[in-house]
Amino acid sequence: MSIHIEAKPGDIAETILLPGDPLRAKWIAETFFENPKCFNTTRGMLGFTGTINGKPISVMGTGMGAPSLSIYAHELINSYNVKQLIRVGSAGSYQEHVKLRDIVIAMSASTNSGINSKRFNGADYAPSADFDLFQKAIQVASDKHIEIKAGNVLSSDTFYEDSPEAYKKWAEFGVLCVEMETSSLYTIAAHHNVKALAILTISDSLVTGESTTSKARETTFKSMIEVALELA
Repeated sequence: MSIHIEAKPGDIAETILLPGDPLRAKWIAETFFENPKCFNTTRGMLGFTGTINGKPISVMGTGMGAPSLSIYAHELINSYNVKQLIRVGSAGSYQEHVKLRDIVIAMSASTNSGINSKRFNGADYAPSADFDLFQKAIQVASDKHIEIKAGNVLSSDTFYEDSPEAYKKWAEFGVLCVEMETSSLYTIAAHHNVKALAILTISDSLVTGESTTSKARETTFKSMIEVALELA
């Protein structure tokens, strides 16, 4: 067991899906996995392992934000030998053409977090997706006739900005959407020489003010899960 995960060695597959919401992890396991078994309940961060077409696969919630994601990603890699970490999360659109329920694959992740600035002594590091996973996800989406968008996303430490106009500077530079974890996921994966990819579904729009319900975010974002499962 690690500090925050109660699983035993061998309980977690080499490929894991990482939603922020532990209830989405439960829904994914119960909806898509064959014979899912719960491996973690510590702090309510539910984790499950099952199979897809006979291949082992796991899913676990990470909570919200870079610090929470970083703890779980570090322990999954170093204590449980996870080799592929695939974030399946929600995001807020920064662009008019990125609509509610669109799927965005993060090629890279900008951030307003100070974590990497401290890590690299004030220099800028560009966290990027694993190319093999990215390329395969694009092909899977094409084969399944699932439309996707791909590009730069923002991993923000701030959920409620002081100014409702704050997003526009990022939007001017082509950032597609905002979430809170991908920059840290890509950085940790690169540091430990494992693969990572973030597949996001747009749950709300900073441009139009539209949003989905919390229940919809938990249980209806099926298309991104279908793409992610093919990467196992």
